[in-house]
Amino acid sequence: MIDKETIRTWVEEELAITSHFLVDVMIKPGNLIVIEIDNDEAVGIDDCVALSRHLEAKLDRDVEDFELEVGSAGITSPFKVVRQYQKNIGKPVEMLLKSGTKLSGILKEADEQGAVITITKQVKPEGAKRKVTVEEDQSYRYEEIKYTKYVITFK
Repeated sequence: MIDKETIRTWVEEELAITSHFLVDVMIKPGNLIVIEIDNDEAVGIDDCVALSRHLEAKLDRDVEDFELEVGSAGITSPFKVVRQYQKNIGKPVEMLLKSGTKLSGILKEADEQGAVITITKQVKPEGAKRKVTVEEDQSYRYEEIKYTKYVITFK
């Protein structure tokens, strides 16, 4: 049986010499191995091909047949690792909390414990006739977040 942790180790060893990082390793029924990688800049097809060849050289089809897919994390895919949060600091994101609350704003900070999102909202100060726009930072632990993903905007 193909071991997920062994695959993860091989991928991380190979990516250590690059600027890429591992997002996910999945072993699906029928020995379909799916690897998602990312980079602070971009992931090219040549990067995926190189990693695929590296892994195929380590696996033996005579022992166990498999199918291998190596790709980049999609631009609109939910973030899975802290480094994805960190690479998107300062960018617009959509965050869905496990409580069901959906937030849109700018990702301000991210560390090992959680993320901070800056949301813009309209509030009416006491005694004022009109609402004013204010920005508010809201912090959430990763355990509270169902997903966060980059929002593509066209300006």
